[in-house]
Amino acid sequence: MSVTAFAPDIEERLAVARQVADTVLFEGYVLYPYRASAAKNRLRWQFGVLVPPAWGATCEEHDFQHTECLMEPRAGATLAVELRFLRARRRTIQQARPDGGFDTVPELRLGDRILVPWDEGTEERVEAVVPVDELMGDGVTIPFDRPAGEESEPVLDEAGHPVGRTVRRCEEIHGALRLSACELDGPYRVLRLTAVVENISTWTPPDGPAADRDAALPRSLVASHLLMGLSAGSFLSMTDPPEWAKGAIASCRNLHTWPVLAGEPGRADVVLSSPIILEDHPAIAPESPGALYDATEIDEILTLRTAALTDEEKREARGTDERAAAVIDLADSMPPEVLERLHGAVRSLREVTGSAPAPAATGFPDEYGVQRPDTPWWDPASEAGFDPGHDRVVVDGRSLGAGSRVLLRPGLRRTDAQDLFLTGRTAKVEAVLHDVDGGVHLAVTVEDDPGADIRREQGRFLYFQPDEVTPLEDGA
Repeated sequence: MSVTAFAPDIEERLAVARQVADTVLFEGYVLYPYRASAAKNRLRWQFGVLVPPAWGATCEEHDFQHTECLMEPRAGATLAVELRFLRARRRTIQQARPDGGFDTVPELRLGDRILVPWDEGTEERVEAVVPVDELMGDGVTIPFDRPAGEESEPVLDEAGHPVGRTVRRCEEIHGALRLSACELDGPYRVLRLTAVVENISTWTPPDGPAADRDAALPRSLVASHLLMGLSAGSFLSMTDPPEWAKGAIASCRNLHTWPVLAGEPGRADVVLSSPIILEDHPAIAPESPGALYDATEIDEILTLRTAALTDEEKREARGTDERAAAVIDLADSMPPEVLERLHGAVRSLREVTGSAPAPAATGFPDEYGVQRPDTPWWDPASEAGFDPGHDRVVVDGRSLGAGSRVLLRPGLRRTDAQDLFLTGRTAKVEAVLHDVDGGVHLAVTVEDDPGADIRREQGRFLYFQPDEVTPLEDGA
């Protein structure tokens, strides 16, 4: 096993993936309005927090992440692994006394900022390069430690005179990265890679189960995630595997993390295992002008609201954290043309294949850029043949229409969590609808729903596709 620097080609590929990994690392780091006093910034770091085992046993947070994925390495391949996490560094504020001493204070007001206590996040990395052959069997274990420490930094006023200091303290961190692989049965040489990240701190909460989360955070791995790259070979997608690998993919165990293909689109030699579920080859939107750390907001709205903060609010944000200060400066200095780019972008247009139809002399351009007759893109009169109240659709050999009874079984790949609660419930079809793309949708009301009559009167139904229902006999 080697823990030397990555080879240039591996480093280059991981650098592309780090653009998204940085977002995972700092997601929710500081939320709008970017002030430590804001209620939503008092309970921080919700993703990938690996707490000391003794404290994790008393709460619902975890002390490990377990990743499994499939890979097809070539002969002599090596696996480069980069564990990244934030380490909480507790900052207190002290004001200078005339006698040369210092007093800890809740804030220190300066001309351009208001310094307040805060937990800063410093990036930590554990890197290793391991020949794939060494991963077989029991694999390798890479322990890592970060010692406790304390440092202070003077605070100067506008004239350069010392008025106080910041004191930053770090607690000990002890962890382990365990890597192993096993070969699967089958016609292809496929390995199941297992990567486990553990917090192995022996720290015991002084107050037992009643210990505050704030006491555990400085000893935790925050926003923990893995980047893994093969020098030769490829990984298999966990969300869109080839048909022959679907059974093996389904048997992989991923706990508190999820691996996706990362890096350059079209390649499959880098994986990002993240506590935030992502799609393969995630990427930062090119319109995004900088990190805002608050993905629960829309960039355009968030930027406008940030720019509209009062001067006093901006002073506190600048004193909260350097990254918060950068967001304030970004919002204040953003040119109108950059802000306009945040207004929206279309990324899901259908790919059109085949020959374009012959152009017409006048009219509107169609999806090929060809002029079409002077009619709107959709003419309601042309749909006169559709009648949602009387139309029917065949499902499992049964004709369904208004009044039919069905069993709901929402599709896992294209539904939301609310619909999943309706799995196994019975419903009544109210209408059969056709969209402009040729799709068919069943408008339904759930049986035993006390609000069904109101929904029916207002035309507010639930919608499912035909393959998400099973026909029932009227008396079933």
